[in-house]
Amino acid sequence: MTWSRKNLEGVETIAPTTSVYLTPERQEIQRTARAFAMEEVLPLADELDPQRGEIPEALIERLAELGYFGIMVDREHGGLGLGVFEYCLICEELARGWMSVASIIARGNGTGCASPDEERRAELLRRSAAGRWIGGIAFSEPSAGSDLANVECAAERDGDEFVITGTKRWVGHARRADFLHLLARTRPPRAGEGRSDGLELFLVEKERGSFPDQVSGTPIDKIGYYGLTTWELRFDGLRVPADALQDTGQAEGQGFKDSLRWLGPARVQTAARAVGLARGALEDAVAYCRQRVQFGHPIGEQQVIRHAIADMSAQVEAARQLWMHAAWLVDSGAAADVATSQAKLVASETAEHVTGQALQIFGGNGYTTEYSVERYWRDARLTTIFEGTSEIQRKIVSDALIGH
Repeated sequence: MTWSRKNLEGVETIAPTTSVYLTPERQEIQRTARAFAMEEVLPLADELDPQRGEIPEALIERLAELGYFGIMVDREHGGLGLGVFEYCLICEELARGWMSVASIIARGNGTGCASPDEERRAELLRRSAAGRWIGGIAFSEPSAGSDLANVECAAERDGDEFVITGTKRWVGHARRADFLHLLARTRPPRAGEGRSDGLELFLVEKERGSFPDQVSGTPIDKIGYYGLTTWELRFDGLRVPADALQDTGQAEGQGFKDSLRWLGPARVQTAARAVGLARGALEDAVAYCRQRVQFGHPIGEQQVIRHAIADMSAQVEAARQLWMHAAWLVDSGAAADVATSQAKLVASETAEHVTGQALQIFGGNGYTTEYSVERYWRDARLTTIFEGTSEIQRKIVSDALIGH
């Protein structure tokens, strides 16, 4: 028999629909996102991921129709007016289909809307919520990943403009974006200041499908996380108006500190995406071990397989409870730095382990592109790296417990 994703029948959802966190309203949000992910996202992922294809424009339009680019944008500006919890709840479901689809909505949801002009800010929020203002995040550089205070990309004031020069790396969706959310240095740190002082956030507007004349891009050849092309960008004297400087609510030279406020929600979202990947691998493994026959019996009758499935299920659920608790803390306004780092650490490490176990259950078939499990395995590996590596999360948690 020729095995393929198409004849892996009987895949069932292994995720709770009732919980102390899941109100009736949230259960309905979950049901809608789950149906969309399984019926529309997953088939496209199975088709396009092996081709390293990008998320189709039609699917981006469907995400906009469902309101997923405006989950956290207030209703006044056309969003759903919901919190980090609902955002992550939807992202877990989308990642179960294709992680890049759960990622692209983070490039909406109010990102790049902090204009100092109130009317402009309102216009951008409406466009963001409608999926017509989708950005690329240009923070990291070849020498500035976990250590963003080491950013060297320069934004030099020249009259009513800033001139931007330098290199940015790991900019997902850059060419297809409507804008780049850029972290650049306007001055060196002054005496007594920290290394991050002098960094500011800029909004670089652009046309979808191209780069400005003074910007060139090279796609980064990744081993996974297809759907979103990731770029290294070179800025060669790009001129932007002075009002491209974002209104962060911070004093001059303190834009870096504003970028940190996104880290908590971003880490919880990554935890939710990791759980979605782990759940996808687990659900497919359960279906596979019912069908795969060796020595005259389905492999799911073997105790070693059954125990592996039990452990995987418990680990996924534990990770889910961590992201739910962390999201609840963020929405409640409580101190959540430790909780978000714990959630991101545990969920991403769980995803790597569970997807690896699932691939082992598939045996040789898992080491092919005929099943989705290898995609979950490749993408899960990234969750331990981006939005702060596991090592960075361990440092944050241990510093909070022991002290610096």
